[in-house]
Amino acid sequence: MSNDELIALLEVKDKNALVELENKYGAYCKSIAMNILRSREDTQECLNDVYLSVWRSIPPAKPDDLKMYLAGVTRNAAINLWRRKHAQKRGSGHVELLLEELSDAAASEDTLEKLDESLALKEAFNGFLEKLRPEQRRIFLLRYWYMHTVEEIAQKLDISQSKVKVTLHRTRSKLKKLLEREGLL
Repeated sequence: MSNDELIALLEVKDKNALVELENKYGAYCKSIAMNILRSREDTQECLNDVYLSVWRSIPPAKPDDLKMYLAGVTRNAAINLWRRKHAQKRGSGHVELLLEELSDAAASEDTLEKLDESLALKEAFNGFLEKLRPEQRRIFLLRYWYMHTVEEIAQKLDISQSKVKVTLHRTRSKLKKLLEREGLL
């Protein structure tokens, strides 16, 4: 079933849309959620939230790229669930570590939150990603979008963990310089 057909089913609230959505993108969404939550039970809870959110949001939303729309909804739902479940354990999990790593480049957590709110910051960030070499961009996105561990990235790309760490460090430094130059810090 095509994405346009799936969206059309969601728009008319056909219950088959959720079955088709899960058949087509369930494994993809599960992978994203599992990388963040690291728990089968939490991942299933997250996926239920994702499907409900998509059901409620289409319409009025009509995504151009359904797969990326689902990735964003899944990622946000997983991070929100992780934060709720770990509210008392700040600093002890890998999501907090990732946010801390990025906040070093972005100077403050407020700047990270502005990423979703500020068009200028989004444009700068997207431009930054486009200018990265493909391998740098892939490493950066695997770490900070899909939330893979350094070990998982090294294994997936068949490179050393040291290379992953150095690439991430240099990329964060470049991001920080760009944000400073653009006056976004």
